[in-house]
Amino acid sequence: MTGAVLPLGVTMGEPAGIGGEIVLKAWLRRRAGRLPFFAIDDPERLRNIASRLELPVPVSEIEAPESAGQIFGQSLPVLAEPLRVPSLPGKLDPANAPAVISAIDRAVALVRERRIDAVVTNPIHKKCLYDAGFHHPGHTEYLASLIGPDIRPVMMLACPGLRAVPVTIHMPLRQAVESLSREAIVHCATVTAESLSADFGIAAPRIAISGLNPHAGEAGSLGTEETEIIAPAIVTLAAAGIAVEGPLPADSLFHEATRQAYDAVICMYHDQALIPIKTIGFSRGINITLGLPFIRTSPDHGTALDIAGTGKAGEESLIAAIATATAMARRRYHA
Repeated sequence: MTGAVLPLGVTMGEPAGIGGEIVLKAWLRRRAGRLPFFAIDDPERLRNIASRLELPVPVSEIEAPESAGQIFGQSLPVLAEPLRVPSLPGKLDPANAPAVISAIDRAVALVRERRIDAVVTNPIHKKCLYDAGFHHPGHTEYLASLIGPDIRPVMMLACPGLRAVPVTIHMPLRQAVESLSREAIVHCATVTAESLSADFGIAAPRIAISGLNPHAGEAGSLGTEETEIIAPAIVTLAAAGIAVEGPLPADSLFHEATRQAYDAVICMYHDQALIPIKTIGFSRGINITLGLPFIRTSPDHGTALDIAGTGKAGEESLIAAIATATAMARRRYHA
């Protein structure tokens, strides 16, 4: 499919965090080949951050995303989402939660209208949103809720050299183990294989499936989930023509030599995927939501309230999220 190249929409995220700073720094490191982007944010907030941190970033308010590409080379385009109260670095204020959520809603509306090529979300502070009445475990679940009840998103974490997909996401570990099912593993691996082919250009994806228990259960002596749930899921996937291997012991699945043998690994719970990603590529790790009818990427870090306003925040993860969204959009819409 070919079509007009459209900008990316970058959401505000938690205004007391580092999102504004890293957007400004990402604009300073703009380069040819990446799609232009605009922020859905409070323009005055971004101007204040730029002034305080002495970042030479002109901020220009736009009325529509179609204007972003025309001015991106000279200034950071911003689609205005005014805050209710001025934000202070590191100081949460639930009064600004509606603006945070509205920025996400507007980005999703724009991408579904095909006025932008992808959504890049800055980190939100879930506790602050909960205090304001937000009822979703995180970004991934909220984005799915905006589409419809039948959407079952899959969260992929990626850094140079590793893509990891957790079957269970934001829930207590005990609940994650109890909710693990063959059907959930098959769904995650199937969606992952489809995305690796369509969005990452991998013609014949190879997927590793981790075990849950130590040593992948030791043939049932250290747990039966591998034999009763994971292995049957692998049989189903193989029968569907997906190249899968497992269940493999998680303690030896992520070292460099083993990672060369697969294109993604399906993990059984949140930290089993997140720990290796953040160990191997903390500053460049990103979050990609698969299974949505649009492209969404995000930095794989939090709001970093402790360093907000200090100028210490690194923009590498946001830049990686922008670069990945660019590559996915080019394959999906402009090949």
